Amino acid sequence: MSSLRETGPIAATVYRGESIENTHRAHIAVVDADGRLLHWFGDPSRMTLARSAAKPAQALAILETGALERYGFDAADLALMCASHSSEARHIERARGMLAKAGVSEADMRCGGHPPLSDAVYIDWLKRDFKPGAVCSNCSGKHAGMLAAARALGAPVKNYEQPDHPLQTHVKHTVADVCDLPDDAVHWSTDGCNLPTPAFALDRLARLFAKLASAEDESSKGATLAPRTSALARIFRAMTTYPELIGGEDRFCTELMRSFNGALVGKVGADGSYAIGVRASDQTRSAGARGALGIAIKIEDGNVSALYASVVEVLTLLGIGTAEQRKKLDRYHAPKMLNTMGLATSHLKFSITLDRASAPA
Repeated sequence: MSSLRETGPIAATVYRGESIENTHRAHIAVVDADGRLLHWFGDPSRMTLARSAAKPAQALAILETGALERYGFDAADLALMCASHSSEARHIERARGMLAKAGVSEADMRCGGHPPLSDAVYIDWLKRDFKPGAVCSNCSGKHAGMLAAARALGAPVKNYEQPDHPLQTHVKHTVADVCDLPDDAVHWSTDGCNLPTPAFALDRLARLFAKLASAEDESSKGATLAPRTSALARIFRAMTTYPELIGGEDRFCTELMRSFNGALVGKVGADGSYAIGVRASDQTRSAGARGALGIAIKIEDGNVSALYASVVEVLTLLGIGTAEQRKKLDRYHAPKMLNTMGLATSHLKFSITLDRASAPA
């Protein structure tokens, strides 16, 4: 296992002609449903800010307050809690509906408006001179869910985003617990949307997503599930049933989950984090997994294009999905790099090699 912590190995290089223009360093961890580290690149234990890739764990904390049942939230609402959406009309309308169900208002939200992640939405806003408010934040679903969770806990709505609020104490413990960590092994900072955001070892992010996929595997067997397993399965199904709410049109998370049709769940985190949970199959077994597979990737420089390309490359290296499924993601795997005349000037080349753990006894 690599001991690199401050600087990782080069995962992808951009060439302009024969000259190197950019290099992108990365760390990758692949674990199975038992939490065993199967493959890695760089440092799989790198302390990593998961950012929005941690949203399924934060949604779990919301779900476990009983807020979904108390306020009548459905699976689509749960999906929006896990989203980094494009602020499309359907996203904004659903966020407003969630606030109404919980008996709170946009004025209670402690996130701000910002330019949308979608160019098409941004052009529309400019044409209409539209000024986005908190409900337009790409994290509005998470904030609406947390407002409801605070009410479900009997805690004040005011200051729900503060690290010492009873809700955030609950969220912090839940995030650590579901990642199989003690509370003090998770470091907390403030995210772009103004909520606490966790940092923990990269392989624990992979562990979280392996648990999501494993929970759905268990659910599909029809057996009685432990409450947390049932909750994780609900999150998996919500995200994969409503991928358009997780991102939006022409967004990688949405297209990834659509392409794999319920076989995996994926979520981006700002500044170069990504995590995937893959349901058990012959392919995960070939990758050495007992059951489901969890994958976590961190691109050190935060480059999103290199991140998405590397995600597809890792799926290819592990043999996850069919060639036809991965082909639907070609524009991310080999992004076109064109000049103003439409001439291809650059290309991306990978140097990811996955180290593999010894076979289990």
